[in-house]
Parts: sequence; structure tokens; C-alpha cells
Amino acid sequence: MDTVIDKKPDAPLSETDAANLIEELATKARIAQKKLASMSDAEKADALRAAAASLRDHASEILAANAKDIEAGEQRGLSGAMLDRLKLDEDRLEGIAAAVENVASLPDPVGQRMDEMERPNGLHLSRVRVPVGVIGIIYESRPNVTADAATLCVRSGNAAILRGGSEAVHSNRAINKAISEGLAKKGVPEGAVQLIPTQDRGAVGALLKAAGQIDMIVPRGGKSLVARVQNEARVPVLAHLDGINHTYVHASADKDMAEAIALNAKLRRTGVCGAMETLLIDAAYPEPASLVKTLLDADCEIRGDAKVQKLDDRVVPATDEDWDTEYLDSIASVAIVDDIDAALDHVAAHSSGHTDAIVASDPAALERYLNEVDSAIVMANSSSQFADGGEFGLGAEIGIATGRLHARGPVALEGLTTYKWQVRGSGQTRP
Repeated sequence: MDTVIDKKPDAPLSETDAANLIEELATKARIAQKKLASMSDAEKADALRAAAASLRDHASEILAANAKDIEAGEQRGLSGAMLDRLKLDEDRLEGIAAAVENVASLPDPVGQRMDEMERPNGLHLSRVRVPVGVIGIIYESRPNVTADAATLCVRSGNAAILRGGSEAVHSNRAINKAISEGLAKKGVPEGAVQLIPTQDRGAVGALLKAAGQIDMIVPRGGKSLVARVQNEARVPVLAHLDGINHTYVHASADKDMAEAIALNAKLRRTGVCGAMETLLIDAAYPEPASLVKTLLDADCEIRGDAKVQKLDDRVVPATDEDWDTEYLDSIASVAIVDDIDAALDHVAAHSSGHTDAIVASDPAALERYLNEVDSAIVMANSSSQFADGGEFGLGAEIGIATGRLHARGPVALEGLTTYKWQVRGSGQTRP
């Protein structure tokens, strides 16, 4: 008798079928995770290098699958930024394979002793990193997340159940197939990395309700996806919210630095979560018109407050909604603020807690911004586009966590572990 997994991909699922599907995947994942947890550091690293080689071997198939997704996305009217997130070429695919190899070269966090102590009664306590277990990862648009998520989970001893967005369905399936083949050659069980074989939304609902089967959910996508996950989940969630990121140009900022950083933060890649969405300019900054002109001349639409509108005729009025919008496009909201206090107030009111930056030469202003802005990543004199696990030296990342529990900022290997206490005694009993 066929299992739910064996049904035709994308066939509609009843609520019962969806629940059964997730149970089947989770059961396979739990068995595989036990095997993964017993593999050595060298064995896991070797398996990931085989996965990277398999990605390269299957490059033509992956790019052909991606071309189908791009064509379908164009027909659906996806924005340029969304298509950029979706698109793969030879260089990007090589980057994905290289990222897998990079994670293979990183230290294995599993088994690391976070701290240890000796109690007066002679008990020796150690706090040791261990895998989370079975992790469900729900994501949109970017097919590279299929590889990143699989790689990070395997390296940290976790089994992964992946559910990518429908816009990247062909790419995700091709990448998952290649990675799974490479891992299998080195003894990693099939259930260690599984892509949910249907785009039926009921499968997502079943995944979110699978308490006791799934240990953690990681959503990576837009506000509506994260909101659904947080509202429906009966499983712990490691949240990645939208990137409403600010760059504040202080009165002391160097003109050339401010313009270069603003240009890069907004336009290097508009579709990444670290892109600047709002530019705040100190009222005492001497060259605001030049800063705004730099962005406008680079074909960035500026939605400004009344003061910014006076700087250039091309600026359009900002609405209240603009200060809370993640554009993921060549659009920026721009405001002139009275001073650093006003900048801090604006960031506190409108930031999503992802990444916020300051450009300044005044050391006191830099330190105050770094200390007082309550975001997962706070930057001084650098582009917010550096908000990336690879740029932080963490290898691939599964997302930028904007919450305050478990992990915060780029979630890489350590963020996919938890810990347990090991207590070693010599016959002690408690009085």
C-alpha cells in the first residue's frame, strides 16, 4: 500500500492526508537524526563535500529547473527583486556549492563544552551543545535556502524537513535531489534531509501542528508567512521577521562614506533582507541634497518627508505606511531628523529589529547608536548588506533571527543547537 509520501507530487491533500504525510516524514527524520547524531565530525564534513560535488555534477539539471521557475515567475508578474531572489546562474550555483564546502570546513558545534564547574560537594557539571533534533524549515523565493538549510542541519546533527515556496518548486526539487544523492554516498540516511513533496498549503498547517514530531520551526520569508507560522504553530518557532532596516547619517559623517554606504545598502541587491529601506539624515549633516541625489541618480525612487522633498524635485511624498514597509525594491523612504535622539526614536518606532546602521565620525555618536538600538544587528560605518552569516564568518545561514530567545542575528550552526547538562559524580547523595 502506498504511503502519503508516494502520492503524486502536488496532488491535493485532505487534512488527514496532510497530517499523515508530516508524520511519515517526521518518523523518517527522527530515525535519520539518531544516525546523524552518532556520526563523527569528519564523517559529516565528508558527506557535505560529497553534496557540494553532487551540486556541481547536476548543475545543468538545476539550471534547467530554475529556468522553468523564472519563466513561470515572469508569467505570474513577480517583481524584479523577487525574480532576482529566484534566479540561479552558473556563478550563483557555484556559490551555493562553495557555501556547502565552507560549512563542511567549520568546527562542529556538537559536543562543545559551553562551560563547566566543580561544585563544593564534588559534582562536576558541564553544559554541552547537542542538536535540536528534527527541524522544519519553511521558506520562500530563494532556492539557495534549500542547500543552506540542508547543509547547516546535517553539520549540526539535525534532520531537516524543508518546505520551499511554489515560485521555486522546480529549483528546490532539483537542488534537494542533488544534495541527497551526495549525502547518501557517504552514509547519511535518506530521511536526514527531506523536501515536502507537495505545495499543498495543508502540509504547512500540518507541519506547524506537529508537536512531539517536529522540535523547531524556522520560517524564512515575508511578513505574511512569518505571521501565519507564529499564529498557527504548536511547535517552538525561531522567527525571522522582515528587514525594515535603517541607515542613519549623523552630522559628523564623511560625505563620501555616507554616499557610498547608502548606495550600497539600498541598491547592491534590493531583494535581500539586509537591504536598507529607510535613510535617516541628521538635520545638521551638511550635504543632504547630494546624498539624496546619489540615490536618485542611481534610479532609486525616494519617498521623502516634507524636508526631503525640498531637496530634489524627483522626491515623492512619503506616506505613514512607507516608514513601516520592506520594499525589497529600488525604493527608499527618507527623512530628515533633528538629531541622534530623534533618529533613535524613529528606529525604535519603525525598525523590525533586523539590522540598523549609523554613519558617523563622532565616536560618542557611534557608541551610543550601537548601544541603544535594540536590533539583532547594529552596524557602524558599514553597509547593512553585510547582514549575512557568510560575511560574519559563520558559513551559510538559515536566516536572521529577530527575536530574543535561543538565537539572535544570523542563525548558523550554533543557532541550530541546544544544550544539555552532564553531571559527573562519585557517589554523592543529597541530604
